[in-house]
Amino acid sequence: MTQARPPFSADQVGSLVRPAALLEARLKHDRGELADDELARIEDAEIRRAVKLQEEIGFDVVTDGEFRRASWNRDFLLKFEHVVLGPSRITLDSGGKAERAPTALAVTGKISRPQPIFVGHFAFLRSVAQATPKLTIPSPTILHFRGGRESIDTKAYPEMEAFYADVARVYSEEIRDLAAAGCRYLQIDDVNFAYICDPRVAAQVRAMGEDPDMLPHTYAKLINAAIVARPAGMTVGLHVCRGNAPSGWTEGSYEPVADILFNEIDVSVYFLEYDSPRAGDFKPLRLLPKGKTVVLGLVSTKTTTLEDKDALKRRIEEAARFVPLDQLAISTQCGFSSGMTTAGGRGMTEANEIAKLRLVIEVAREVWN
Repeated sequence: MTQARPPFSADQVGSLVRPAALLEARLKHDRGELADDELARIEDAEIRRAVKLQEEIGFDVVTDGEFRRASWNRDFLLKFEHVVLGPSRITLDSGGKAERAPTALAVTGKISRPQPIFVGHFAFLRSVAQATPKLTIPSPTILHFRGGRESIDTKAYPEMEAFYADVARVYSEEIRDLAAAGCRYLQIDDVNFAYICDPRVAAQVRAMGEDPDMLPHTYAKLINAAIVARPAGMTVGLHVCRGNAPSGWTEGSYEPVADILFNEIDVSVYFLEYDSPRAGDFKPLRLLPKGKTVVLGLVSTKTTTLEDKDALKRRIEEAARFVPLDQLAISTQCGFSSGMTTAGGRGMTEANEIAKLRLVIEVAREVWN
């Protein structure tokens, strides 16, 4: 299969259902019953199988399913020096019960990158893929949002400008090494732009001493600085995630951040979740400039129920009222594992996953030929 360049009319967000053999191996490894090299051997085998599966379904882009990770963000961010777990200052209401956002980080000193983080992961993926290999990494905004200024050491960073500069620098170091390893398609997973769209969270952001109207501009500058080192041939996409866990769902239209997303952030592909009414309508897409693509996350990974193909086509037609069809694509709404160490949660099986991925391909072929 000849590798094509993104954007693709059919894409997928990244993580896949964790195979039972991999879950068992990781549990044994955590208990000290399985050596590092044996775990790596099992991961390699399962990634080979996952890549082949994606290619056989018909995708021009493949990921490693994030099979080497226990968490979609911690496995990356905790590799930076002086980044640790910290208290979350953001809560969401879940069935009348306030719950903390699931992940928060703190910075206890000057941030550095002692060694490459996901470069080896990508190198293996590239070695086994015939289709275009895509790597996903968490957004640099996660180092700030849920903890706020109180989670950033004031001795190391008396001024926030220096903190943002160091975060951008360590990301640039990783991206340079990824580029040298052959990475030409990089996806940044960000939840915080969606959080800010939720009025419940925006009020908490103000209570933390931040301005929810200005913070997206700050984050746009941070992402741009983090990816500035990418080579001309690397496509960078941004996934604005609304969460799969019920306690982490956010609600609200993309309208408050759409202009910033599309016109201030220097990426060319946007993965936006549109599988439920909580994301609002497609009107914010009117702000998308020419030359950029929105990948509509219409096929849900929150439920095993398979969507109706004709209904998906109607949704694409609705979106095309605001942006030309050739600037649209389709994907799953989120990853299938969402960083969980279980086999996907909520009964999601590999068979469900395959059916949904095939549906993405079928709709893309029928809509975009």
